[in-house]
Amino acid sequence: MNRISFPNIGLDLDVSRVAFTVGNIAIYWYGILITAAVLLCFFIAITRSKRAGLPSDMVFDTAFAGAIGGFVMARLYYVLFNLDSYTIVTAFTGIRDGGLAIYGGIIGGFVTAAVYAAVKRVKLAAFADLAASVFLIGQAIGRWGNFFNQEAYGAPTAGSLPWGMTGDRIAADPLVYLAGENALVHPCFLYESLWCVVGFFVISQVWRKRKYDGQVFLAYIGWYGFGRFFIESIRTDSLFIGEMKISQIVAAASVIVAVLLLVLFRKRTKLYKNTDESEYLLAHYDEILKLKQEKKSAKREYAKRARELRKLQQGE
Repeated sequence: MNRISFPNIGLDLDVSRVAFTVGNIAIYWYGILITAAVLLCFFIAITRSKRAGLPSDMVFDTAFAGAIGGFVMARLYYVLFNLDSYTIVTAFTGIRDGGLAIYGGIIGGFVTAAVYAAVKRVKLAAFADLAASVFLIGQAIGRWGNFFNQEAYGAPTAGSLPWGMTGDRIAADPLVYLAGENALVHPCFLYESLWCVVGFFVISQVWRKRKYDGQVFLAYIGWYGFGRFFIESIRTDSLFIGEMKISQIVAAASVIVAVLLLVLFRKRTKLYKNTDESEYLLAHYDEILKLKQEKKSAKREYAKRARELRKLQQGE
């Protein structure tokens, strides 16, 4: 158990990073919360899929591919900017202790989904809007994994800040230790979680009133980037390139690009869900999948019969 305290409001908690064990395997809260966040996003996205003009099965498959790519890239992004701390082996282990970068996850998820969408002929802009409409609630939940791990906190605060926090692992941080024995830090994970909760409802309104495909995605990267830029400025565990915080650079670029494109596309009024293609897919997608499966089954049966015939011919 680790102690986490908010002394100015008299809150002391004994928190374990381990939720439960299965045999000798420890199941961490970090992993549980990330998994719960992903599943919730999948559920909401599927319930909203028709409003994007996309069949739910198509959304699930594309989102699943994006989730895998996002998870892998979230780890690689973090490791690439912490090469001194990892070997080839440890780069792919110890994930339950943290070490995932959200911007890496967003980039990896989008690129993977884009590739999958191109191969499967999924309308990427419509899917990106749907995904962006649910991302923030998942990020809000996932940030609480940082609470249990005592990470993603900020610089020491003014001593009277009501929500200033400390903990066993936080107090051992050299930067915190140098600030004094009773130093409290900003709970940046909480700031970002709250920003994402508010953003989820804001972006949901944009989703309902969007005028063109891509508008929600642009609003999402602008909203998240704006909040992350300021939250990152007080974090002490940031990834750096030279003297600059990488997440602040990416956040600032995201806001600038989002605002410019939102202004540039402000007169667009085209949605995929209003097209004949979308309406046809929604009406006949199950039938199309069934026909594809029957075609695959017929090919397998033909191949089987052909092999049997060749064996008989060779036997003669």
